[in-house]
Amino acid sequence: MEGMFAALGRAVSRHPRVVLAGWALLAALCAALATGALGGTALFDNLDEGAPAAPGEALDGFEILQDTSDGTSFVGTAVSGVDLADPAVLARLDPLVAAARAELADEPSVIAVADPFALPAGDPRRDALIAADGDGFLVSVRIEAGAPITADEAVQQRLDVLVSDIGAAVPGAHGSVGGGLLVYDEITEQVEEDLRRGELIALPLSLLVMVVVFGGFLAAGIPILGAFASIVGALACLLGFSYLLTVDTSVVTVVSVLGLGLCIDYGLLIVSRYREELGAAGSVTAGGAERDRLVAAMAATMATAGRTVAFSGVTVALSLGGLLVFEAPVLRAMGAAGLSVVLVAMLVALTLVPALLAVGGAALDRPGALMRLPVIGGVARRLGGVAADDDGAFSAVARRVQRRPILVTLLVAATLAALALPAARLDVRASGIGLLPVGNEQRQFFDTFDADYPVLSDPDVTIVAATTDAVALAGLVRAVGDVPGVAGVESAAPLGVSGGTDYSAIDVRLDAADPAGQEGRQSVRDIRAVTSDSAFATYVTGDTAILVDLVQSIRERAPISLAIVVLATLVLLFAMTGSVLIPVKALVMNLLSLGAALGVTVLIFQDGNLEGLLGFTAMGGLEVIIAPLVLAFGFGLSMDYEMFLLSRIKELRDQGLGNDEAVALGLQRSGRIITSAALILVIVFAGFATGQLLVIKQMGIALAVAIALDATLVRVLLVPSTMTLLREWNWWAPGPLRRLHHRLFGGPPVTPAEDHELLGAGARS
Repeated sequence: MEGMFAALGRAVSRHPRVVLAGWALLAALCAALATGALGGTALFDNLDEGAPAAPGEALDGFEILQDTSDGTSFVGTAVSGVDLADPAVLARLDPLVAAARAELADEPSVIAVADPFALPAGDPRRDALIAADGDGFLVSVRIEAGAPITADEAVQQRLDVLVSDIGAAVPGAHGSVGGGLLVYDEITEQVEEDLRRGELIALPLSLLVMVVVFGGFLAAGIPILGAFASIVGALACLLGFSYLLTVDTSVVTVVSVLGLGLCIDYGLLIVSRYREELGAAGSVTAGGAERDRLVAAMAATMATAGRTVAFSGVTVALSLGGLLVFEAPVLRAMGAAGLSVVLVAMLVALTLVPALLAVGGAALDRPGALMRLPVIGGVARRLGGVAADDDGAFSAVARRVQRRPILVTLLVAATLAALALPAARLDVRASGIGLLPVGNEQRQFFDTFDADYPVLSDPDVTIVAATTDAVALAGLVRAVGDVPGVAGVESAAPLGVSGGTDYSAIDVRLDAADPAGQEGRQSVRDIRAVTSDSAFATYVTGDTAILVDLVQSIRERAPISLAIVVLATLVLLFAMTGSVLIPVKALVMNLLSLGAALGVTVLIFQDGNLEGLLGFTAMGGLEVIIAPLVLAFGFGLSMDYEMFLLSRIKELRDQGLGNDEAVALGLQRSGRIITSAALILVIVFAGFATGQLLVIKQMGIALAVAIALDATLVRVLLVPSTMTLLREWNWWAPGPLRRLHHRLFGGPPVTPAEDHELLGAGARS
């Protein structure tokens, strides 16, 4: 395998401009496709928005409700701070609302306008449009099915004018405007804004870190250029997947962040190793000898760091591929898109980054202009510039750890276990409109709508029944009304025909203050226990029921996903190290660190700690997709750093060093890169966590914590301590597997006598 990657390095180094031209054309094409510049649909116009769901009873019922609905959309304004019992206030409001009503009715797509001023006193429809506390009112506008979003926007603009006029006429009055399609539009715009904000924060800070690490702009800029190519490639991949899968708006940010972080990580590893190989190749010569020196340095870089990148990329891709077994479209889209983006980042690191290095050549040995700044230049010379000294901070830490490996192992494991404890009480939510920040107008409107107009708000649960038999439906209404946790049940109402069957609907209100919480979800299960005895088909649906089905689906599919990831990781780590114990140990350590990251995330977002600092409102749980995504993405990224460290230790081990010396020296030579790469990823994830969408904020913080814990407690402390404890057992595998590894991946052959000697050394240690 080393020969294959060395050959790739030589080919790219000899023809770098061909590779650069190819990537320039590909990047331009990807950018044009993603933005719709070639006349097709732009990525952000092809996205879907909605609560995550999985196939099941709730989704079937929801689809029947959709089939039997009239397809109209709703836009409204909720006005608060007005005393409707005051005649003077009514005299000011009436003409303003009447003028808006007349103008809205003239809109071509508007089919109905409702407000309390156009209805007589005592009419139940009028009462429904007045706030429960009498302090406000609602103007409701229905727009015909199939109307473009511009129709909703035109209505929104007129209602905005109405709110402004009322605010001027009645001191203290205020209002908000919202609607279903407007929410989708708002979330899509928020994703784009969060993506831009994250890039503006992450890219400059990442560049600054790499300038300090490398001691110059040239070496630092190469991974950033690769990251740009990776991002546009990722967006083009997402556009392609949007035609095949339902791609949620949050997928764009998460996958773009992953592509950006991984490409910088891989670029950092390749550039650092190339500079090291340049230093080992001797001083700069001239002419053909200089060219040969650069080609040889690139070949050596790709045979070592390039091979590591390939193993790492495949491991991360397989970790994300585990998401494909889930039934929820958003998780499958994350898995498919993430897998492709990882492969794009890997290809960028194995081709584009080496081509940029080949063009830069020996200039990488010279410090950049920034080095004339005394403070940054001094830091850069100490931490970066040339390859790290073999006797440095990381090797010193490793040797201290090796003197007390049992103590360090127990302390770190206990710390991670303590941080992981809150994950045992993890609860989930599917927030919907709650994804938007509290100050957002759409969020304000729907929060007010649900609180002040309960008659018009969606019921907590809807039972879709495949019958119109009044007697049977009345019996079902009575039975559901007796279910613990049910606050009220409305009489059955006809829905219409779907698929040749007449359906009816029964709306149910729950007692639970939080219908999506544990009590509300239990009420849904109890209702289903009652409806399952009906003589006709029933579908219990609604937001809470959809959440119940999604959680159940994730629980059923999680063992399959975990088995795929574990098996793939064991095989790949064995292929790289030839060891059986190292892959098992890596799995245990990664699960510990990921459990700790989830525990910290629960403390922050479920318990509401740091609300003010991070700018969110706790919903009582994490978004339902966070746990599987953190486990998949976090596991892949943890294995990324595992590969970085183990590949260097294995390389030194193959050169004849003893176990402890290989571990200490391997940590020294890779520690700076792992720490820098982790710092950059933490910056990237934290930068995107400054966005407004709650799911992105939770994902960003969770992964930033996971990376920080992994790069510090696990890589710097736990790996050296456990490898010191195991000593020669680290490299043990059964004889047949060792010989298989030699045949497939090379390395010195192992005879039965040598295998026996290895076992004896491990036992003695």
